[in-house]
Amino acid sequence: MKYYIIAGEASGDLHASNLMKGLKKLDPSAAFRCWGGDLMAAQGGQLVKHYRDLAFMGFVEVVANIKTITANIRFCKQDILNYTPDVLILVDYPGFNLRIAEFGKIKGFRVFYYISPQVWAWKQSRVHKIKKFVDRMFVILPFEKEFYARYDYDVDFVGHPLLDMIENMPENIGTGFRQENRLTDRPIIALLPGSRKQEIKTMLAVMLEVMDDFPEYQFVVAGAPSQERSFYDTIIRKRKVKLIEGQTHRLLQNSYAAIVTSGTATLETALFGVPEVVCYKGSYISYQIAKRVIDRSVISFISLVNLILGREAVRELIQDDFTRNNLILELRKITANRDVREKMSQDFTELRQKLGGAGASQKTASLILNALKK
Repeated sequence: MKYYIIAGEASGDLHASNLMKGLKKLDPSAAFRCWGGDLMAAQGGQLVKHYRDLAFMGFVEVVANIKTITANIRFCKQDILNYTPDVLILVDYPGFNLRIAEFGKIKGFRVFYYISPQVWAWKQSRVHKIKKFVDRMFVILPFEKEFYARYDYDVDFVGHPLLDMIENMPENIGTGFRQENRLTDRPIIALLPGSRKQEIKTMLAVMLEVMDDFPEYQFVVAGAPSQERSFYDTIIRKRKVKLIEGQTHRLLQNSYAAIVTSGTATLETALFGVPEVVCYKGSYISYQIAKRVIDRSVISFISLVNLILGREAVRELIQDDFTRNNLILELRKITANRDVREKMSQDFTELRQKLGGAGASQKTASLILNALKK
């Protein structure tokens, strides 16, 4: 069968690539045309556009790039018509993908959605559009099935694909990792500033300010594969911090603590059992808009860890709270306080249980193939 898959971010590239691997096991004749990244291309996908050219963060940034976004949507629609796939598989990335879902359904294509947009946090009215234009929705967070049921829309909870990724990782060899990257024996504090240029600029600069207060640790920046080393160099400058590219999961395997920009990385860090502080800061206008559109009666946190557990298991430093002094205070707690670290470890164990176990990618692939055969 012919699959047209659209992922617009690094996390989407990871999850879509694992889904493609699962589809190939069940459908040896599978052919993929996709918007995504290097991981999807490595699975044999014919890459139309790379996600690094698609990701715009925040309301202001989207408006500033509206011509580019509109042109991409127009191009995508024509490309779908030219390719005539058996199914459209949309991976998160709602601002773009929901427009494509509507177009695809109107044109008579099967439309499947893997990894739900966070409509439970804001723009819940989008559920009606999803019901109308999406044939099957596969969700990865346990509370999402119940959320959609309130709108009389039956979705499939498949578990979280990050569990597959962690289960399939080779056994951790700390000495080898340190030697390869010329790291010292000091405990590692990982800095995960995000994958988009806008957020990296904002987040990493503040993260680096705490280094002098923790001389007993070595700080290591997780470089996003979509960004050039020279870009990080303009932020790091002469600081004695190591930048490691394309090895975020191995870095987390070897870390004692982490400072993480809100997003999928907060969940990845928790699943590796690494105590973390979650941070986020956007432009003033974007933040003010977000405060007004997010339904605070439904969502009280920004990190997936806290959202899934329904309580504050990891500390969140958002917008004006994301300062050097606050970061030092919270980082000291998760590095020096044994009780805090133990409590966080217990919370992370519960988190794994709530996510339903491994096998999400293959389960989703099977559900997709069965639905297409019908």
